[in-house]
Amino acid sequence: MAARALVRCRSQTLFAPQLFLAGVRRFSHGRNILYQTGSLQGTIFSPLQKVMLSPDAFHGKVAFITGGGTGIGKGMTSALSNLGAECVIASRKLDVLKQTAEEISSKTGNKVHAVQCDVRDPASVTSAVSQLIDVAGLPDVIINNAAGNFISPSERLSANAWKTITDIVLNGTAFVTLQIGKELIKAQKGAAFLAITTIYAESGSGFVVPSASAKAGVDALYKSLAAEWGRYGMRFNVIQPGPIKTKGAFSRLDPTGVFEKEMIHRIPCGRLGTVEELANLATYLCSDYASWVTGAVIRMDGGEYVFMAGEFNGLQKVTNDQWDIMEQIIRKTKGS
Repeated sequence: MAARALVRCRSQTLFAPQLFLAGVRRFSHGRNILYQTGSLQGTIFSPLQKVMLSPDAFHGKVAFITGGGTGIGKGMTSALSNLGAECVIASRKLDVLKQTAEEISSKTGNKVHAVQCDVRDPASVTSAVSQLIDVAGLPDVIINNAAGNFISPSERLSANAWKTITDIVLNGTAFVTLQIGKELIKAQKGAAFLAITTIYAESGSGFVVPSASAKAGVDALYKSLAAEWGRYGMRFNVIQPGPIKTKGAFSRLDPTGVFEKEMIHRIPCGRLGTVEELANLATYLCSDYASWVTGAVIRMDGGEYVFMAGEFNGLQKVTNDQWDIMEQIIRKTKGS
């Protein structure tokens, strides 16, 4: 499943409170539709669509990407293939993988292989890794992107709902990482590992408690292995994306489009992120240009996390006239 994609359980109902924000306008950039407040920040921080690194940055290298058939995973696969990598993409839906592999390969001229894998199942992971080695060899880049999520009040969670998400996100990442890592150690080959988590892995978040818990575990897993397996020539880094609009995730998380407006309102850069931007950061972290970067957990969220964390950041809604009034009151205040 694509990173940060959503699993809708039978007993859960998705809903969106009717929270409408004044002064919001729509504009288009490339193939994305973004929202922006009346300020210029969304234009000033406009996203670039092209790849950042040189065209041969991954020439001769093999990349393995879970959840590589759609969304963010597809974007990262496309970027790596454009930069010369031979890619192997994995997920449960082989038909989707094959379609994506053919689409990307026809554009880049580089091989993209499709391998079926249910990351929740250790036997499936072992089989997928064997197929990876057979078709392309041991990987130089491993991106754990497969994920699942759904929104629900925690009191409505069943044991199966909890297990579904933690099995995909935490156990799946661990199974893939450990299986490939052991093969690399035997072969005395180094590699760059990357995991895609989320900004609320750090803060926690209500209504997505299984995902928050599992993603926090992935962060800890990769920091721990960065310390332990550096001696084997392996690097481990994490990207924590903020809201990046992909069809699969937003169709379930925000069916009315109302949450998108609220998210934009609290992002200092004034817009959502794009798949291309995340792909550029991912390819950098997995490239030789980042050979001294390991154990890093990098937030990529347009400033959303720090905006929500700051107790007084809501004061940006105060007008200049209101500030004049408050300043006069403050100046007149005596004592403590």
